[in-house]
Formats: sequence, structure tokens, C-alpha cells
Amino acid sequence: MNILVKFIGGFYNVLSYFFPKYTYETTLKLFSTPRKGKLSEQQKRFLETSKQKTLYYNNLNIQTYNWKGSKATILLVHGWESNSFRWKKLIKTLHEQDYNIVALDAPAHGRSGSETFDAILYSEFINVTVRFFKPKILISHSVGGMASVFFQHKYQNTTLKKLVLLGAPSEFTNLFKNYTHLLGYNKRIKNGLNQLILERFGHEPSYFSSASFVKNIHLKGLIIHDKEDQIVNYNEAKLIATQYKNAKLVTTTGLGHGLKDKNVNDRILSFINLKDS
Repeated sequence: MNILVKFIGGFYNVLSYFFPKYTYETTLKLFSTPRKGKLSEQQKRFLETSKQKTLYYNNLNIQTYNWKGSKATILLVHGWESNSFRWKKLIKTLHEQDYNIVALDAPAHGRSGSETFDAILYSEFINVTVRFFKPKILISHSVGGMASVFFQHKYQNTTLKKLVLLGAPSEFTNLFKNYTHLLGYNKRIKNGLNQLILERFGHEPSYFSSASFVKNIHLKGLIIHDKEDQIVNYNEAKLIATQYKNAKLVTTTGLGHGLKDKNVNDRILSFINLKDS
């Protein structure tokens, strides 16, 4: 696999000298295209226990799932190369407490539309879903947490009261550096990608920072991150926590990036069960 990755990176490095624009667009698409995240038959069977609703953003379908309950509505936002099935155990825990649970599939994941993914588009999917279902609590994992922060920073939704971030990255630049380092891209491609992001999104990569955006988010927050997370470094959580004044950081050890653990679910349940939820 490492040899193949380096071969791909080397190929685009050479190509960048002859077809720079094509190279930048292709490498950005490679960065934005998930290899996993579509539904298996087992996942479909579980998700079909919900009431499904399709919403839309700019003609892209947003697949949502609703397990109905009489208590507050909770929205679940999954991460990269995943889908709403990743919440199965938490859904069962919350459903036993009679919460009204909603989950959505990210762009290019599950049953949602788009060929590519980015956290900005995901934040718009979240906005459409929040406006429709009006949740009071938002629970998100990984880059879904980043997208959730982007959403609340932009729209300042007043229906929401609490935000849970699980293994969430802070700096988009770190995600981008990891990608370009993994492929071994040259400076031409790195600079070209930065310029392309500026043209498409109106800002350089450094602008997209959860730690910066949470400064104006006033929801009560819970940040859970594992010290041994190999996907998103623990320092990212500490960076968010230093700027998110109304949030508490809970540190775990040995659970990795997924944080799929009963103690984590119990901690989430305790947080959302507080009287002001």
C-alpha cells in the first residue's frame, strides 16, 4: 500500500509540471472522495428500523433517519468514511431513554448525495437537517464535529442547547498536511491546492479552524478525545477546549479514534440528561 501511495504521489508530482491546473483539481478530488461509507446490507437492515426522510440542499439529497421518542430531539453527525450506522449502540442507549433521535448521512456517504465530501458542504447538510428537525442536542464524531462547529459558527442556531464533539479535529491545515505528506506531494501541488481552496471556498485552509470558530459558540459543550487517537491527535481536542469556554474536555485512554465504548455513551447520556437539556 505504501509503495502504491508513493507511486501515486510521484505520478502527480511529475504531472504538475505539465498540467498544473488538472493536477491540482485531481488531487483535491482525490482528497475529497471517500473510499468507504456506503451502506452494507447489515447496516441497511438496522437503519430501516427508523422513519426515513430525504431533505435537499442545492439539489443534493440528504438522507435522514428518525427513531421517534417523546423527549428532546438529538441529532447524530458521523465522520469520514462512515454513515449513520456507526451510532447503533448510542442510538439504542438513547432510545431506551425515550429521546427523539435523528441521524443524517454526510455528503458522498450512506444514502446521501454528492460525489465528493468537504466539511463546508457537510455543515450545510447539517443546517438543513437542524432547521427541519429542530434538535436541542447535537452529537458529532471526527470531521462531523468539525462540520458541526462550522455550522453553528455560521448560523448561530438558537434551538440547539448542547454540543458534543467526539474525536473532532480542530485545524483543517493539519488534515491537509497529513494528506500531502502521505502522498509525498511537491511544493507546486501544495501551493496549487491552497490556491484552489481559496478560489472555491473564499478562504485559505488556515481560516477553517474549529478552535477559532468555537470562540463565538455559546452552547454547553462536551469534548471527548482519546490520548491514543491515531487519526486526530489529542492536541487538537486541547486546542478546541482552550477556546470553547462553555465546554468540558473528557480524556480517555485506549479507546482510539472511534470512541465506541459504553462508558463514553454513559458520559454522553449524563451530559444530555442534565436539567438544562
